[in-house]
Amino acid sequence: MRGVVMHAPGDIRVEDRPDPRIEEPTDAVIRVSATCVCGSDLWPYRGVQKVEGPTPMGHEYVGVVEEIGADVTSVKPGQFVVGSFWASDNTCEICRDGYQSACVHRVPMGMFGSQAQYLRVPLADGTLVATPEVPPADLIPSYLAASDVLGTGWFAAVAAQAGPGRTVAVVGDGAVGLLAVLAARQLGAERVIAMSRHESRQKLAREFGATDIVTERGDEGVARIKDMTGGLGAHSVVEAVGTQESMLQAIHCARPNGHVGFVGVTHDVALPGMEMFWSLVHLHGGPAPVRRFLPELMRQIGDGTINPGKVFDLDLPLEQAAEGYRAMDGRRSIKALLRP
Repeated sequence: MRGVVMHAPGDIRVEDRPDPRIEEPTDAVIRVSATCVCGSDLWPYRGVQKVEGPTPMGHEYVGVVEEIGADVTSVKPGQFVVGSFWASDNTCEICRDGYQSACVHRVPMGMFGSQAQYLRVPLADGTLVATPEVPPADLIPSYLAASDVLGTGWFAAVAAQAGPGRTVAVVGDGAVGLLAVLAARQLGAERVIAMSRHESRQKLAREFGATDIVTERGDEGVARIKDMTGGLGAHSVVEAVGTQESMLQAIHCARPNGHVGFVGVTHDVALPGMEMFWSLVHLHGGPAPVRRFLPELMRQIGDGTINPGKVFDLDLPLEQAAEGYRAMDGRRSIKALLRP
């Protein structure tokens, strides 16, 4: 099969890779209908995260089941499925608590490289969710968003306790931040403030339900949020970047007893102890348990309640994956969809 491989920072190639096969009775193999480039893929692309030799890329995927192992019962060949970027059994005590991304048997899907024509999915019964029927082509981008960025944005909004009567500030205008805006509105937030300097992203944030746009960042952004909230700060803040600046900006934007949901993959973030002590802010986040939210998010996509697929503003054949990486790295694209 053809698949994306990163050989070194900035060096993306599409080349022949071995076809996946059933290795465990709990496996499934799917024919990938669509995959995409994630903002977290840019960390190794930029050299921030070390690449240990040629590495298959990708952890977001939707597709049609080709083959199942002997123990798989919840999906069958021919079904269209969505899966999380973590494979999980969905039965262990941690999964039952709703944290499938910390399943005691979890497997990172990135190790298999979903930017490819086919994909092996371990723990298929706990990882994959099937649609009632194969969806029309126009819904595939939205289902693909549910595999990671929608579920991650949703978890961030839930972790920040977005809801009725609350003001939510979103730090980060990538796909996750934009879909956290959508999530906050769907969860009933009264006011959603998107922090963005980019006109195209501001426009999409508005479409997803943002009531206000703040272009300032850092201390200036914090001051603006405080000014907009009577000097108190937001009830709920989403952090969707993963840098020291963005994390502190999010914490400082929250009022005492506010909640910060952080989902940006952190790099060199350190939190000052006394600053945290005096902030009286709740922090919750980490790798999103997307599987917890998949059934409900897929229902809302299927019935037209939400259209998260709008975050894909670049649609490329898999063979042009390198351009997708370049476009996202240069902020010419919010999120690049790849079609095998």
